[in-house]
Amino acid sequence: MDKPQDENDQILPTDIERRNEEAVELEVVHDYSKRAQWLRAAALGANDGLLSTASLMMGVGAVRRDVKSMILTGIAGLVAGACSMAIGEFVSVFSQYDTEVAQLKRVQKARRNEGGGGGDEAVIENLPNPMQAAAASALAFVVGAVVPLLASAFINNYHMRLGAVVAAVSVALLGFGWAGAAIARSPPVRSCLRVLFGGWLAMGIIFGLTKFIGDYTHSY
Repeated sequence: MDKPQDENDQILPTDIERRNEEAVELEVVHDYSKRAQWLRAAALGANDGLLSTASLMMGVGAVRRDVKSMILTGIAGLVAGACSMAIGEFVSVFSQYDTEVAQLKRVQKARRNEGGGGGDEAVIENLPNPMQAAAASALAFVVGAVVPLLASAFINNYHMRLGAVVAAVSVALLGFGWAGAAIARSPPVRSCLRVLFGGWLAMGIIFGLTKFIGDYTHSY
């Protein structure tokens, strides 16, 4: 005959709901940790692609008024930046991967000496993926760099072309700022304004400095 269940051992509906909520929270945290490295790489890559390519195009536009020069500069910046971001992210994440693998081996050795073990599958599953981070970074850089290229590709008028680049980049910066705030769960207005003013400052410095150097060299 089964032993009667004590009242203190009874599982109440509230206990079941609480356990379900805890399981959902653990699952969300687990998924976020797995995606953390390529989310960071993608966000940085897109912002760098947008700003570096736009700044290069604005710099060339300060001394060259033809659309061909701006487009070729933008394409060169896109290819060079995407390769640089991919290689840099791969090397960086691979170093992190080696460090975590070495630490995992030390933990496994300590557990074997103590007669314990297990639980390493989840750790291995969450190790950073260098190829994934590199691909995400390069792809995001290309996506960001395409924005100023498309904005200027079909505009022959010099001043309208510069204005179109600034406008397109400004809209994209606001979008990236909002996306970054959503991921980090930070105030979106502050994030958007910070990214926007930073982008304007970068383009303004490059445009002004290049124009000054160009005018200075032409005077001799």
